[in-house]
Amino acid sequence: MGKQSSLGPIDPQIGGLAAHGVIEEFTNAQKEVLKNQVLGILWQPIIAKYSPTLIGECQKAIKWAETMVTDWLVTGMFKNEPKPADAAQKVLDELGSHALTLSHARHISIDKAVALGLKVTALESDQRLQELVLTVHHACIQTLTETPALKIIENHMGVAFISSLQTVSLTR
Repeated sequence: MGKQSSLGPIDPQIGGLAAHGVIEEFTNAQKEVLKNQVLGILWQPIIAKYSPTLIGECQKAIKWAETMVTDWLVTGMFKNEPKPADAAQKVLDELGSHALTLSHARHISIDKAVALGLKVTALESDQRLQELVLTVHHACIQTLTETPALKIIENHMGVAFISSLQTVSLTR
């Protein structure tokens, strides 16, 4: 990671909504209505906007994200640790907690990542790597700002998928 880099939280999204946020809001609505049924009148229009399977899909997305991250950390980054599952759980407890991260936009710095036990190398410590990463970064930024491209996915073999916005000019 570079000085300006950051990780984000483990925050699955469903239709542009934070799965944790939907569950949190629904749970709050349940608690408030159980305490005071009159509040059901206030919560009804909000909950009515939820699709029939939204809560279940959010719960599954959270579980799936937790399972994937744990598996990746245990079999990857922490595989040679004495207790890889414990190390993975520490990361998951922090980065997977909506109560702690508060927002999908939360920035986790290199210092915080290292404090969590993530094995991170400062980009500035390897000038060759920094130059390569920044070259790719600048090429992507240039492409995204100067073309209709919205998303770029490319592998090490030069195979790319580029999603772009089609513009249509209307003249009279």
